[in-house]
Amino acid sequence: MKIGELAKQSGLASSRIRFYEASGLIGKVQRQANGYREYPAQTLQLLRIITCAQQVGFTLEEIHNMLPENTKGSHHDELLIRLKQKVIEIDALQQRLTQNKAQLLSMIETIENKPEHLECSANAERVFAQLEI
Repeated sequence: MKIGELAKQSGLASSRIRFYEASGLIGKVQRQANGYREYPAQTLQLLRIITCAQQVGFTLEEIHNMLPENTKGSHHDELLIRLKQKVIEIDALQQRLTQNKAQLLSMIETIENKPEHLECSANAERVFAQLEI
């Protein structure tokens, strides 16, 4: 499959696919006599895996290290460890985001309930004094 067709089917830009190739995420591709890349059919599935992994928070380096051809020993065990670690990281991020959201909502409420006699600068000081840092 040529890169244009692969880009169309995957929804990725051709430049992104070439970047993944240069990064070692997808194997080196055979070139035809005219110089065009000819991607094997399984490349589409690999691109879908890479895209999905990025969407759940894996970096390209983490994805690269999880690919079977880049792991030594038991790929199954390593993969499970990395996936479970990512779930722990996501839980921690969700907790931080929940705390950040609560703090922002508190700030909004404080700003909206500004006493009429307070000027903006004094209200800003009041809002920042209430922040839980």
